[in-house]
Amino acid sequence: MNAIKSPLSAEENAALATIDQQAMLEQVKNWSAVNSGTTNLDGLAEMARLLSHAFSALPGEVMLVEPASISKMTPDGKIQDIKRGQHLHISVRPEAKVRLLFTGHMDTVFPADHSFQDQVWLDDNTLNGPGVADMKGGIAVMLAALKAVEAVDCDIGYDVMINSDEETGSGASAELIAALAKGKTAALTYEPALPDGTLAGERGGSGNFSICFSGRSAHAGRNPEEGRNAIVAAAALAVALKALTCDGLAVNPAKIDGGGANNVVPDHAILHVNFRPRTLEMEALAKSELQRLVAEIATEHEVETHMHGSFGRPPKPIDDGAQKLFDLVKKCGADLGLTIAHRATGGVCDGNNIASCGIPVVDTMGVRGGAIHSPDEFLLVDSLSERARLSALTILRIATKGSL
Repeated sequence: MNAIKSPLSAEENAALATIDQQAMLEQVKNWSAVNSGTTNLDGLAEMARLLSHAFSALPGEVMLVEPASISKMTPDGKIQDIKRGQHLHISVRPEAKVRLLFTGHMDTVFPADHSFQDQVWLDDNTLNGPGVADMKGGIAVMLAALKAVEAVDCDIGYDVMINSDEETGSGASAELIAALAKGKTAALTYEPALPDGTLAGERGGSGNFSICFSGRSAHAGRNPEEGRNAIVAAAALAVALKALTCDGLAVNPAKIDGGGANNVVPDHAILHVNFRPRTLEMEALAKSELQRLVAEIATEHEVETHMHGSFGRPPKPIDDGAQKLFDLVKKCGADLGLTIAHRATGGVCDGNNIASCGIPVVDTMGVRGGAIHSPDEFLLVDSLSERARLSALTILRIATKGSL
């Protein structure tokens, strides 16, 4: 009787055999113990130090990159600079013909004073803890896969970028992402997959704006007609923007700051709004309608306005290149006994930014887990080695073929 031939080559088997799940789990536990909320600069500095040491196992230059300047509108309508943490960048064989990009983020949504700081075992395979899935588990998967690839003869170049501000839109790292994406064959990003292993496919975009209204104060009883109510103007814009919601565009007026005593016509308000366009056409529509409505309401309510914000996450469709990469990941999964599928999602990540550069990307190559951004966040531990094997095999096959 003939033996069944393995779908993996001897080199592939040798690379995958180096992946050590227990070592990966220890990394995740150590990293999760460090609070690295986006605003916790001390925690991010410690994470950058730990990750610099861990990624020094790769044969490339490890660098810490200063964040780009970003700003926000404060409740009083002023524009304030925001400080973010350093980003980690590792460059390996930049002269190689085939080069890939691997991205992740070291920040979490849990600030330094959040109650969710500890890890708890829910069962033998389920670890609850801050960032264990999103995405300290994903970073461990990325590193294990790259170390496995380096364990065999593989002539491929790559850049690794782990930023400090993905959870707040990557404003301080977007330029770095775009620069590193240039000229790459493909990219893998290590956001968590769903618990059943399903990957994110098509993604909508996202834009956040703050619109400041300056009216005129007056006594609410004695001379209200002389006032110009900034709260009413902001509310009118909120209603008008919400009415733009349609198939392909979600609009969420999220918050109005301003106002004061009941007997005073408020002369100041700020409306904060989020747009989720599914396509570039819908993004363009949202931009033009936002500008039109702000101008109309400013005229109608006789208030002054100024606006701050942008569409920081472009929509991410599945084009031919992305479909080829998904097909490759699916085939690699099948050869490892995994069923890999993808589906559209309304969430956004750095994969949106990479795809907008024309680079094929699969952005949920991280662990299986769930309840992210909540104190119930969990990691399925067996997915550490499972997903590292999937990434390593995908990388090796791109290297062997020299393309997708």
